[in-house]
Amino acid sequence: MDASQGLLEQVAAAQANAKTVEDTISEILKLMDGQSGSDSQVKDLQAATVSLELAAVDIFAVFEARMQHHFRRGPFSRKLTSLLLAEGQTDLSKRVHQYYLAVNVLKHGKGASYRELLKAPSDFFVVKPTKNIVGDETDAPESLIAISVPGFFDGLTTTIIEAYHFLENR
Repeated sequence: MDASQGLLEQVAAAQANAKTVEDTISEILKLMDGQSGSDSQVKDLQAATVSLELAAVDIFAVFEARMQHHFRRGPFSRKLTSLLLAEGQTDLSKRVHQYYLAVNVLKHGKGASYRELLKAPSDFFVVKPTKNIVGDETDAPESLIAISVPGFFDGLTTTIIEAYHFLENR
């Protein structure tokens, strides 16, 4: 089995895992029913959200590592975005760039990627301004990207798969 086949299998496994975590988050939120929730529910929600964040960071890192061979050197995502634009793949280029920024925010917090997302909001996920994040909120994990909203992980993995096929078929 070559490295690229392994990537698709890893993406599929990440999707299955993320679906389980998203179902857990949904169930906890349903049980909380808009209320503060018990300490146990809050801890479970925080753990599930962090698990989903780590899965997003991990699968994007695997994608970059496995597909880097398509470019001589330099920042993979920037080169991929430029290539996609040059080939007329505007939508895919935009999605790759937006998810790249989101993953950077998940890894590093506030910084250049976060500021860029605040200036040009994404159509694919929700970026939370820091004024909306209160340090003593006990019913929500502190995150700058609303990763637990339905569709985030599916959008990320769909983008990875489409970019994979683009690179492998050129």
